[in-house]
Amino acid sequence: MSGRRLWAVMLKELRQMRRDRITLAMIVAIPVMQLLLFGYAINTNLRDLPAGIVDQANTAASRALVMDMVATTVVRPVRFEQSPQQLMDAIRRGEIGIGIVVPPDFERRRAEGREQVQVLVDGSDNAMQGAAVQLAQVPVQDATGTASPATRMLAAQPISVVAFFNPERRSAVNIVPGLIGVILTMTMVLFTGVSIVRERERGNMELLIVTPVSRTELMAGKVLPYIVIGLVQTTLVLLLGVWLFQVPVNGSVMHVYVAAMLLIVANLALGLLISTQAKSQFQAMQITFFVFLPSILLSGFMFPFAGMPQVVQWIAELLPLTHFLRLVRGIMLRGASLWELWPDVLALVAFTTVMMSAAILRFRKRLD
Repeated sequence: MSGRRLWAVMLKELRQMRRDRITLAMIVAIPVMQLLLFGYAINTNLRDLPAGIVDQANTAASRALVMDMVATTVVRPVRFEQSPQQLMDAIRRGEIGIGIVVPPDFERRRAEGREQVQVLVDGSDNAMQGAAVQLAQVPVQDATGTASPATRMLAAQPISVVAFFNPERRSAVNIVPGLIGVILTMTMVLFTGVSIVRERERGNMELLIVTPVSRTELMAGKVLPYIVIGLVQTTLVLLLGVWLFQVPVNGSVMHVYVAAMLLIVANLALGLLISTQAKSQFQAMQITFFVFLPSILLSGFMFPFAGMPQVVQWIAELLPLTHFLRLVRGIMLRGASLWELWPDVLALVAFTTVMMSAAILRFRKRLD
């Protein structure tokens, strides 16, 4: 082996890497992004969860107990309702994750040492259930006004947690609906991300140049076949999830497919925009990975969304997967409708419009 020839090949590879700006950026950006995400954005210790409160007793003691629960910083009151049913409706719509209910006979229950407060929690999010358990650890005062930890040894706890939609805390119930979005994000962005680039590399772009096909027609023609593929993938995951893991579909199946269609089109539009930027299929795959990684980590699929810093949550709101997870879990697990979850529907429509418009404007039916 010649050291001179080996050195020459190494220099050639380094120069080629230096010319490839996307690859050079990935070498630095990927480890930095992972460090920031796992060190700063990912936090399993939930705080300031949006909560609703129903205080039917409205006494000094009941208000003090509610304030003690709020003082834990686990919850942040955003709604004050008159009945537990109103809290349940808000949980189903995804407006709150936790509801605190103080019954009208609070004082009598307190004097008898019985259950005094109920914490209603959205069981479709296992992390939310864990946070609700923390609220049940708030010291409760007895009728004499002193803390009574001994009452926690009784059969009836002063503060009880009632989980809805997944009381068994089965992880499959939470994961399988999210897997639909993860699979669609990975495949749809990747497929379309290399589509235009592939046409250039194979020489097919010359044939398209001499045809009367417009930019919009070409882009739409690239998107439509993958919509069918995405719906097939959605059907496959749904069937296997229901059959193998007994994942419930409490809402409308049609609404699940509409939500999946919104995500599919959003990801295809993003993939087309990537394909207009990348110079090779390898570059398109690199950019796709750069988009896919934060989508998985910040959307709420792997880590609780509520535990992320506010700035990171704002960034996550720009990702289609974040909104789809709220839609599919709300429909399948909580039985909500698309109309009740309209902010996330609107967000996906807006994302698709912006990405598709940018992709059409960037595309030029000519060879670079």
